[in-house]
Amino acid sequence: MVKKIIFFIVLASILSCSKTGDEASFVVRDDGKTYIVDKIGQRWDVTQAESIGFKPEKFQYGIGKDTIKPLDDTALSDDSTDVPQTLRIIGVEDGTNAQAYSVSTLTRHEISNSTIGSEPIAVGY
Repeated sequence: MVKKIIFFIVLASILSCSKTGDEASFVVRDDGKTYIVDKIGQRWDVTQAESIGFKPEKFQYGIGKDTIKPLDDTALSDDSTDVPQTLRIIGVEDGTNAQAYSVSTLTRHEISNSTIGSEPIAVGY
């Protein structure tokens, strides 16, 4: 019995220390829409999420808008020399043109604002 109590105390301590520091957002309902408001006051429309069963009161803050800088075309290269055979890529093509984005680069940026041919695209990972 004592071992179980100690286990639960240790588990509770671990769980309380492992929190990310994120706080639950607060919910605003306005003109038929549901919003969560983040810690800097920005409103996020979660009406659709609520309509399929998500509870807005349970949402937490993310890392914040514009926290991760997107990759832009200036970081891309046509140079294919010294590219390892094991490099993981995400490829995009439109029938005529093709682009390849390394997963290792996208991991640091999560999204690339790019073009394929003359069309703007966003490639995410």
